[in-house]
Amino acid sequence: MRPSLPLRPLPLVCALSLAFGPAWSQTAAPASDVPPGEAASAAEPAPSDALQLNQIVVTGTSTKTSKMKQSLSISSLGSDQIAKTGATNAAELLRAVPGLRSESSGGDGNANITVRGVPLSAGGSRYVQIQEDGLPVLLFGDIAFGTADEFLRADANVDRLEVLRGGSASTLASNSPGGLINFISKTGKGEQGGSVALSAGLDHRLWRLDADYGGSLGRGTSFHIGGFQRVGEGGRPTGRTLERGGQIKANLTQTFDAGYVRLNLKALDDRTPSLMPVPVQVVDGQIRTIAGIDPRKAFFLTSGLPSDTTVDKNGNAVTSSTRDGLRVRSFAVGLETSLALGGGWTLEDRFRRASNSGRFMALFPADNGGNGQNAFFTGTLFNTSLDDLGNTVNDLKLSRKFAVAGGSATVLGGWFTGVQQVAQTWFWNQYNLTFSNNGAQVVDATGQPSTLPVSSGWETWGGCCARTFDVEYKQNSPYLALTWEGGPLNVDLSVRRDGQRASGSTLAGNAQTRNWDPATRQNVHYKVSHTSYSGGVNYAVSSDLALFGRVSNGVAFSADRLLYGNPLDGSVPIAVNEIDQTELGVKWRDKSGLSLFVTAFNARTNESNYEVTTRTFTANRYRARGLELEGAYSTGPWRLTAGATWTHARIRSANDATLVGNKPRRQADLVWQLAPSYSIGDLEIGAALVGSGKSFGDDANTITMKGYTVVNAFVNYALSEKTTVSVSANNLFDKLAYTEIEGDGHAARALNGRTLRATLKIDF
Repeated sequence: MRPSLPLRPLPLVCALSLAFGPAWSQTAAPASDVPPGEAASAAEPAPSDALQLNQIVVTGTSTKTSKMKQSLSISSLGSDQIAKTGATNAAELLRAVPGLRSESSGGDGNANITVRGVPLSAGGSRYVQIQEDGLPVLLFGDIAFGTADEFLRADANVDRLEVLRGGSASTLASNSPGGLINFISKTGKGEQGGSVALSAGLDHRLWRLDADYGGSLGRGTSFHIGGFQRVGEGGRPTGRTLERGGQIKANLTQTFDAGYVRLNLKALDDRTPSLMPVPVQVVDGQIRTIAGIDPRKAFFLTSGLPSDTTVDKNGNAVTSSTRDGLRVRSFAVGLETSLALGGGWTLEDRFRRASNSGRFMALFPADNGGNGQNAFFTGTLFNTSLDDLGNTVNDLKLSRKFAVAGGSATVLGGWFTGVQQVAQTWFWNQYNLTFSNNGAQVVDATGQPSTLPVSSGWETWGGCCARTFDVEYKQNSPYLALTWEGGPLNVDLSVRRDGQRASGSTLAGNAQTRNWDPATRQNVHYKVSHTSYSGGVNYAVSSDLALFGRVSNGVAFSADRLLYGNPLDGSVPIAVNEIDQTELGVKWRDKSGLSLFVTAFNARTNESNYEVTTRTFTANRYRARGLELEGAYSTGPWRLTAGATWTHARIRSANDATLVGNKPRRQADLVWQLAPSYSIGDLEIGAALVGSGKSFGDDANTITMKGYTVVNAFVNYALSEKTTVSVSANNLFDKLAYTEIEGDGHAARALNGRTLRATLKIDF
């Protein structure tokens, strides 16, 4: 297998010399990115188009046309809107999108993300693909300890975010039947200038420098470069330097009469704390805290546990600093092009090669110390080496638009190929720790101070999780899409054939020999395939009102979550995860500045799963139906965006028959977002509210997680035309908001408590 390429830390001096920083101006897709014959969207929405229904969308569509004409549920956020959400990472940002459920309590990575009642029975984003500029960050969204959001940073490089829920995501991308999340970068087209911003934590230690710059180099050449560098203690009062690192992204575009060619570069080297559940207790089905532990603030990788010694894939001892937490390195090179070939034919191609590696280190409570009655609890240190999560992906499209009787038609043929490495080494020591938010001490079995683990990774949980594996997954996916437009009617049909081949091997540890056991070697050699389809109709009643409907089927293949279970040598069938969806929706706007996007949905999910913390296999069927609402209103100094999703979800069948008819874990009936803002002169104030109704923390529906409303807020003041100072608050009212709990109730994870930061930004 190919080794990951090393990436050196990004020194702060590089960021300073390049003058990085966020630019909050909202721009649309550059005209050069749109095939000949298609118009780009307006840079700013008209007052009567607060949801930007006329904006050209490029995510999960076979033709680049406006939201109003697409039979899809798709939301977009410009960079100015992104800045006002108060989000401190990509997962928090996604909480502002209707229909998405983003459990952003894990820090800057390892978030759980799903859509429209589709279950979160596995970590990560099994059914939703996260993309950068139209290509997947990782081919699988639910790799244990290696989720796509870990290798993505939403910084000043982001021009806009497009989120497709359901629809043609099942046929125009792989492993994404639930939807697509696409972070689209600035390109410098139509720009000349940039900005630099310095942020400081007001109630926690943080220094962060952001910057970007873009513009024209003449003769059809444009560029953009940007990134960030930071140092701090993380989103909790840890008292240690746990945030350290940054990112640089750059692109260079050459346009000509027939289209454009663009080179993309990305270098990410970042350390952030990874946040796990903390010990709690359950009383009468309700979650209760334990004395000394505040789930909003607790962090156990303190100075009392400075390092951890594990074993690498070659059997060598490795000592790592717990300060590293989630350490990720990514170096990516991409090339994309769009060419008019003549005769109405257009060729598009996107390519990226990424080297991804790192380490995931976080402490997971194995118990709650007898409901807090003991002097300590036992924690399992998830010290996982991300040996290689690199990939090579390419998406080639050939399309032609031509006139037919009564309208026009577009035919598009595509071929997606991808190679994803999944190589990790798990070695999890266990430690006894005292109950303390940020000053936990390591103790022995009698409660006396110690520096040693109470269980070696060879024995932890019966030796289940001392493992090393290296598997390569090759994806080949041809697809075909047909679109017809005639007057007010748009019809589109698409089909995709996903094929995957897996090859590699796994090893388990031997507690007696204290090494990897050759006798446990299991070869991985299988192939799996599935044909997905999607069809939709959109009818424009008027220029301000449209109706649409869609039927789709899609699949998400599993990767490492199949390992250490059934044989994977091709001798037994390979389990896949499948979703069938139907959608009906309406889009409407009026001249007063009000816009509405309403979608009714029905999703049926058939999946299998392995849960590492409970070491159990499940095979369940789910059904979710509901209503999704997105609205916006703009008038004078006021702007308001809002979203709500009502979901009725149930477990239809399970290998545990007692669960049938219950609600899936962590699925609230109602989740909602509300973002008002008001401008007066040089002053702008606003907030972003995210709310969730109550839900059950387990599939047995015995533990209730209370509903909550979290408020983020900001105040911006323009000191001059190009200088702005702002103060923002995340979780302004310090709400205790649980996002998940273990099935037996011993540990739960909550959103971070209140954090405040100030930012000085200068445009130039």
